[in-house]
Order: sequence, then C-alpha cells, then structure tokens
Amino acid sequence: METGDPYIRALMRTISVAESHTADPYHTLYGGQRINDLTQHPDLCIEIVAGPNTGDCTTAAGRYQFLSTTWLEKARQYHPDPPQWYSWWADYSFEPTYQDAVVYRWLNDVNAWNADIAELLRQGQIEDVFYLLSGTWTSLGYGTEDNVVTPYLQEIYQQMLQEELASVP
Repeated sequence: METGDPYIRALMRTISVAESHTADPYHTLYGGQRINDLTQHPDLCIEIVAGPNTGDCTTAAGRYQFLSTTWLEKARQYHPDPPQWYSWWADYSFEPTYQDAVVYRWLNDVNAWNADIAELLRQGQIEDVFYLLSGTWTSLGYGTEDNVVTPYLQEIYQQMLQEELASVP
C-alpha cells in the first residue's frame, strides 16, 4: 500500500511481519502453505500444530491472517469493491489490494476499536495499540499465540515507521 497514513501503513506492515512473516504474505495460509487463487478467501481448515490451540483448525489466510469469518464480516464493512447487490452468491475478492484496503479502513475506524489508532500511534503509544489489537492479531503480544518476532515488534514498528515517513512526499 503506497498511500494513506504512514503510521497506519507502518502498523499494517508490522502486523504482517507478526502474523505471516513470509516473502509473499498475501498468498500465505496458516503454517506457511501457499495458495494462488485469491478471488475469495480460501476458507481452508488447517490443523494448528503448536501452542494452546493444538489440534484445532484455523482458516487464517493472507497478509493479515484473516479467519474466513472475520474476512467476511470486515469485507462487508470495508471492502472498496463489494459484489453487486444482485450477486448475492458472489464473494469478496481477497486480492492483495483488497486485503490492504479492508485492514486500512478497519484500523482507521474509531468506532470499531473505540480508539483513534492513528492518533495513539502519533503519540508513541504503540504498546497500547498492540494491546488493543491483540484480540484480533494474537501475535502482537498479550494474546495466546506469541511467536519468535513478538518481542521485537516495537523495534520493527519503529523501523517500518521510519521507512514510511521517509516515503512521504
């Protein structure tokens, strides 16, 4: 994503590192498998192999590891190109542009989080933001599924923010 608030874009990049940390995150399923078809959320149930939810399955997919139910809910609210009203059988595109657009709009929705995330980020309250979002993205810390990058996310965010601010004209 090249436009929009650099603080939110840096946060999106940080979430991506925490959740999908691969070279091609948009095509990544939970566990690192890759998919090619992004015409819709893949909705594949993949067994969880580690952590407190071992043995359960997850439909997490894409750059932000959306569960299929979360994708459907948030796409209905924030997708910039929803299916036409007469296409009730159509699905929301899961192409990279739309994954980013949905997350960007969601993070900017003060009512969705009961907080102005962009303003919190500008005030340097990144830990508060991570805490706020950890119910959705558990790898941000404070959740049930930290990973190897979780302890470094503040530093990662600061690096991403510097890159984003440098790219602002």
